[in-house]
Amino acid sequence: MARGFLLYVAVSAMAAGTWAQTPQPFPRPGAPPPPATTAPPPQPAAPAPAVAPPVAAPVDPGAPTEATLGFPIYPTAQFIASYDAGRAQRYYIFGASAPYADLVAYYRTVLKERGNQVFEEPPTHMFEVGRFRDETMAFPPGVTIKDWTWGGTTGYPNPKPNAEPARFPTIVMIVPAPPGAQR
Repeated sequence: MARGFLLYVAVSAMAAGTWAQTPQPFPRPGAPPPPATTAPPPQPAAPAPAVAPPVAAPVDPGAPTEATLGFPIYPTAQFIASYDAGRAQRYYIFGASAPYADLVAYYRTVLKERGNQVFEEPPTHMFEVGRFRDETMAFPPGVTIKDWTWGGTTGYPNPKPNAEPARFPTIVMIVPAPPGAQR
């Protein structure tokens, strides 16, 4: 998967240079030379806008913390909701404005786990961390990431009225182990 992604990036980078070039006709013997074109005088460069580092999402007092979940939370992710999964487990849903691939790379790094792409359409990647026990768990502990922009959709709607962003391109679901279970 990573090899395919790197190949895609390399081919895209090579192709980008050729798309930017204007084709020139080949000279033919005996043909007059093409007229020289003059370049317009250089324009003063506009100052580049300052790039601010990602700002952490506003703190929601009801949002779970990394300590309570036992899993890292993407730095700019916003807590959306939590749901009862059964058997003393909960699902914690976070919205992220970062692209799906960035979140997969982040969780691969911090969890030190490759994870599995469980669906290609829409792209869904799952990191199962911890041991699943059918008798005490409703869902394996871990992190699931889903691309909500697949197929041209505009993203997962932000349930908070007038909140930014209005839609999240990527959703992260964290399912911690139930209390008392070892991770």
